[in-house]
Amino acid sequence: MTTSAPAYQFTDSTEPAEIRATTVLPAERRNIELITTDGMKLVGEFAAPEGRTPAATLVTLHPLPTAGGFMDSHIYRKASFRLPALADIAVLRFNTRGTCSPRGCSEGEFDGGGLERHDVEAAVQWAVNEGLTNIWLVGWSFGTELCLKYGAREPVAELIEGAVLLSPPLHRAVDADLDSWAEAGLPLHVLVPEHDDYLRPAEAAERFARIPQADVVGVDGAKHLWVGEKYVSRVLDEIAGVVLGRQTQLPTQWDGPTARAD
Repeated sequence: MTTSAPAYQFTDSTEPAEIRATTVLPAERRNIELITTDGMKLVGEFAAPEGRTPAATLVTLHPLPTAGGFMDSHIYRKASFRLPALADIAVLRFNTRGTCSPRGCSEGEFDGGGLERHDVEAAVQWAVNEGLTNIWLVGWSFGTELCLKYGAREPVAELIEGAVLLSPPLHRAVDADLDSWAEAGLPLHVLVPEHDDYLRPAEAAERFARIPQADVVGVDGAKHLWVGEKYVSRVLDEIAGVVLGRQTQLPTQWDGPTARAD
């Protein structure tokens, strides 16, 4: 099921505009609802390039809802603002069960990463049902645990191309989950902040050594929440490069209509 997404007021400029934290670029945006196999209705939003087939689709999994994580966590919100226009990448954001945001509340209750398996499966299946291709999971913090636990197992594994992890804590994901990725052979790109609160680059490299195809990248100066435009830009460049299969540096200016988010 889909409904109209909130409309942004776009205005033209006589010269290229600097892309800032609240800049919204043109995209086809719609609110969506996901229905899980255990009957929960999850709320979300899908943003796609205007009038073009997406080159890739991101299924984003947000940080821990009991610590304030939701579909509007800032990197994902900015990804939806920018990536459809700048890189032809579609972005699916949604609230996992029991999570609320301005978009609304998803049904169910937080289950610590257990029943959320159904949420991951529902989001990926929605993308497949829409005819989207080159589908990638992107997890941030708690979202990385969901990626690691369920992304390389069926029914998800055969439907995705791989995953990008941001600030993985490796609290809920265990060695058996990492081994499932090694066995599946799916690409895994791991961004680890230098000053992360839970897992730092050296330890991350050691832990992810169980997955031969995992690419672990330490990001100097960054912290768990990736606060600051410098780090947001780095994350979005990395994500775009991975899913498009080429090194990518996204533009920092936009010559066309822009809007401003609240």
